[in-house]
Order: sequence, then C-alpha cells, then structure tokens
Amino acid sequence: MAETINIPSKTSKQDAQKLLNLAVTAWFVVTTIGQWAFGIYIIAFYGTSTASGDFENWNKVLPHGYVKGDWAGNLVVGLHVLLAAILVFGGPLQLMPIVRRSVPRFHRWLGRVYITTAVIVATGGFAMVWTRGAVGDHVQHVSISVQTVYIIVFALLAWHYARAGRFDIHRKWAMRLFMVVSGVWFFRVGLMCWLVLNGGPVGFDPRTFSGPFLTALAVFVYALPVSLLLLELYFYGQKTKGRIAMTVTAVAIFLLTALMVVGIFGAIMGMWWPRIG
Repeated sequence: MAETINIPSKTSKQDAQKLLNLAVTAWFVVTTIGQWAFGIYIIAFYGTSTASGDFENWNKVLPHGYVKGDWAGNLVVGLHVLLAAILVFGGPLQLMPIVRRSVPRFHRWLGRVYITTAVIVATGGFAMVWTRGAVGDHVQHVSISVQTVYIIVFALLAWHYARAGRFDIHRKWAMRLFMVVSGVWFFRVGLMCWLVLNGGPVGFDPRTFSGPFLTALAVFVYALPVSLLLLELYFYGQKTKGRIAMTVTAVAIFLLTALMVVGIFGAIMGMWWPRIG
C-alpha cells in the first residue's frame, strides 16, 4: 500500500504567516512601550538634573559623564543624551504603517531627523567611549565601535534608497538601522533580564562592569547583533513564504519578546523608576 505524502497546504502557509505577523506585532508593541518608557526616563532624569544645575548627578548613570571644567565634553554628553531621547521616541513612530500612510510628510521629515540624529549620536558615543574612560572591557568598547559603523552605513543606505524612490529597499534598510540604533536599549534590557532571571549579578563584576556575560552581551548586541539576525530571518520568511521558515522565525521572535518583557519590567522597576520616582 502506498504511503500518503502530506504536502503543506496553502492553509498551513497562511497560518504560518498569521503566526509570524502576530509575533512581529507583539514584538513591536513591547519594543515601543519599552523604548518610550526609556525615553521618559531620559527626559525626566537628565532634564531634572540639568534644569536644577546638578550636572554631577549625570555620573550616577554615566561614569565620567560630567567632568568639571570640561564644558566642551559636557556639551557633547548633554547633546548625546538629548538626541538619544529623539531616537527612542521617533524610531517606533517611523515604523508604524499608519503614520507612514496617514501623515507621509511627517514621516519623511521625521525620517530625515532620525537618520541625522542617529549618525550624530553614534559618532558622539564613539568619541565618549574612547575619550571619557567608559566602563567595561576592551571587547565591549570595540563592539560598540563596530555598532557605530553599522549605524552610519545603514543610515546612508536608507537615505540613498529613499531619495532614489526605491521605498521597498529603503524600508528594509530603515528597519536594519532601527535595530542597530536600538543597541544601547537592547543592552540595558538584556542586562536587566539577566539580573531578574538570576536574582542578581552573575557572570560579571558590577563594580568594574566587566566579565564573560557582559562581554558576550556586548558582542551579540553590538558587534554581531542577534536582532539583525532575526530581522534577516523575517525578511527571508516573507520572501520565500516557506512555512517552516516563517514558523521558526515566529517562535524565535516570541521567545525574544518574552525575554524583553522581563527585561523591560526589570529596567523600569529596578533602574529607571527609582531614579526619577
């Protein structure tokens, strides 16, 4: 008797597509909430410190963020933080289809601001790491520097394809740019997720902010971003419409989203809220 061969039906592919769309939507909602919470924290903490003239309060978050007498360096740090707030609020808005369709002019102008700001923040962050004695080990510093290259290259490509009218390609580079620009946020969320799951610092020294866990986290957030890998898997699944590819990608995104929920909760309750509450 011949065996029955089960061939994936059109319905199963549609189910896989729906699962992938649901995973991406859940990830984006969680990411938007987390980034906007981070943005509120940036404005509340640094804004209050700056308005009150208590610039040394910056050093509670950014070691060597404020150096007495170094007005030029302090100005760079202040602008870096201000522009970072623009990125975490503007990034999710740029990716919302409703914004792109309903207010295209706003989308275009915000895109210009976002790309320009991303390059300025990346180069400013690079300068801060190598001139202000950033915490962490050498691998962390190099990884952050690699991220700077990603940001500049992706920003230029997103800008180029937008001006060329190749919006299909532009959107892909804009999404890649969003992923690498969000590296610092991903690092914080990943760190807080690790702390929550382990009940404290494991695999690193909180005093020196160095150790195997932080080194690995820096590599896989900045230099070899897992976020970019998942994004490319998403692009591949959308292009091939393969049931297995879409399902595997959806499961991976759901897992990442669950870890992000833990990290965002930990960051809000353990790091951001206590400093502004």
